[in-house]
Amino acid sequence: MKRLLSVAAVVALSLVAGIARAEDKPTPAGTWKWSFTNPQNNQARETVLKLKFEDEKLSGHIVGRNNTEIAIEEATFKDNEVAFSVTRERNGQKSTTKYKGKLDGDTIKGTSERTNDGKTQSREWEAKRDKEAK
Repeated sequence: MKRLLSVAAVVALSLVAGIARAEDKPTPAGTWKWSFTNPQNNQARETVLKLKFEDEKLSGHIVGRNNTEIAIEEATFKDNEVAFSVTRERNGQKSTTKYKGKLDGDTIKGTSERTNDGKTQSREWEAKRDKEAK
C-alpha cells in the first residue's frame, strides 16, 4: 500500500511538472509595437501587430492607416520563429511585405522584405510586446 501511494505521488508530481512546462511555452500571442522611419518623408511611424495563437495556428492583423485592420497571411510560428505577410493596397496598387522574426520573451526581432518596382527592399524590425494592451 505504501509503495502504491509512493508511485501515485511520483506520477502526480510528474503530471504537474509537465503541465507547468507546457504553460511556460513561449507564445507570440499579444499586441506588439515597433517604430520605423519612412525613407520617403523621413517621418517616424509606429506599427501595431495583434497576434493570436490557438491550436498551433497563428493569425492576426496589423493596424494600418486610419486604424484599419489588415489581416496577416501565411502566418506560422514554429521553434520560436514567427513568419507572416501583409498585403496592402494604396492608389490601386498592391504590395506585399514578408516578415520573419525570432521570439525571445517579450521581443520579436527579425527582417521584413518588400519587392517594389522589381527591387527587393529589406529592413530590420524589432517589436516589443505591449503588456498594457488587451
